[in-house]
Amino acid sequence: MVRWLRQKKYWVAAAIVIIAGTIFGTIRLAHSAPKFPMAVVQQKEFVDYVEVRGAVKALKSTVVTAPADSGDLQILNIVTNGVKVKKGDVIVEFDATTVKHNLALNQSALKSADASIQQSRAASKLKEEQDLTDVMKARFDVETARMETRKQEIISAIEGAEAKLKLADTEQKLVEAEAKLKADRTAAAADLASKQRTHDQAEFQVKQAERQLASLTLRSPSDGLVDLQVNWQNSAPMQTPGPFKPGDHAWPGATIAELPDTSSLQITARVEEAERGRVQLGLSTTIRVDAVPDRSYNGKVEEISTTASPDFNGGWPFPKNFTLEIALPESDARLTPGMGAIVRIAVDRVAQGIVIPTEAIFRKEGRSVVYVRRGSKFEEVAVEVARRSGNDALIAKGIHVGEQLALKDPTQTE
Repeated sequence: MVRWLRQKKYWVAAAIVIIAGTIFGTIRLAHSAPKFPMAVVQQKEFVDYVEVRGAVKALKSTVVTAPADSGDLQILNIVTNGVKVKKGDVIVEFDATTVKHNLALNQSALKSADASIQQSRAASKLKEEQDLTDVMKARFDVETARMETRKQEIISAIEGAEAKLKLADTEQKLVEAEAKLKADRTAAAADLASKQRTHDQAEFQVKQAERQLASLTLRSPSDGLVDLQVNWQNSAPMQTPGPFKPGDHAWPGATIAELPDTSSLQITARVEEAERGRVQLGLSTTIRVDAVPDRSYNGKVEEISTTASPDFNGGWPFPKNFTLEIALPESDARLTPGMGAIVRIAVDRVAQGIVIPTEAIFRKEGRSVVYVRRGSKFEEVAVEVARRSGNDALIAKGIHVGEQLALKDPTQTE
């Protein structure tokens, strides 16, 4: 029993020693391990780039414009920006109250003109029939008078003279009847032509009002996505204007919406004057679209505006900068016009450079320093920074590839 108790004490003591050693080693290791996020000095290609903000645009698009001659253009209904539509779908409906009222008035005037023409034709027909009757009667009277003059051989001279006078009188009446027929026909034709012109004018106004009424409903000319345009007239001073919406007033010929061709997308961006000299045609770019975070796209600077122009989205006072057009050869069904993007333009490259994150560099007493891990401690080392670009820095001298750097200042206590 005594022997057994001695062995038990030995094993308990050994277990205590092992546990204590484990705890001590764990604490020692915990104290020796750095408590800061780390980065490793790398030798790789350093890309110096200019970062600009842009948006996805379409090279080709179908434009939907407000009518040019339909009076007041107040939007009653308009589709949601970015919605998919089919050919013939309604995009915008304008208030048609005034046009419908004018159409009703013009239709009434056209009916009155039709009735006036019918009445004039009926009246001229009655008058012509009367004139024809008068002419026929006058001709009959002339023939009768001529027959009386042929009896002068068997009648007295006085009766013969009377017959000749009567013949002359009837012939004059015939001339007058024929002249009246001709004059009435001319007057009827002129009256009818005048009323026909009134009718044609009323008919034209009716057709014009019908066209205006039809033009107040804008339909999609093709399938696609609707990109509503900015209503510049409805923006307050110092505020960014928004797209057209119900209740807005449009001006004749205003571009209300576009249906972009998604097979011809590019990136439109603006670069500051200070950076313009570094950006050249043909430079490669890396594009990150806000709405597609899981992918980046390669592009190329295709066009740079020759002059700077005010950027009305840049705040007051409006800065002047240059417009960039960046080709986007890669296709992606998720890309749609209007999406925001960040473009990095590679303006220079350094092969096999010493590259570290910029957050590993600290300013101490006017110097750029890094903290290199030496065992369980950090050593402050001065470095010469050749360039910075985004989150990377190119180091000229001071550190070596493979060294570990602290990303937080280890001399600062919480």
